[in-house]
Amino acid sequence: MVLESLVEQYGALWALYAESGAAEARRQIEDLTHTLCASTGARDIDAALTAARRQLARARSESDFALVG
Repeated sequence: MVLESLVEQYGALWALYAESGAAEARRQIEDLTHTLCASTGARDIDAALTAARRQLARARSESDFALVG
């Protein structure tokens, strides 16, 4: 799922940036922030991550339900 990949990439890049302070990681974080906000309709990254995680949880829940039914 694309949204799941974006959230994972965001977390990995933040870990890399925290460790190295690499300017390229920071630029990629900014790009992902824009993409996540646009994808979720949020105005800031915290809201975007919250919305993305909710959407992912809902998708997993619906998938689990479909397997049972």
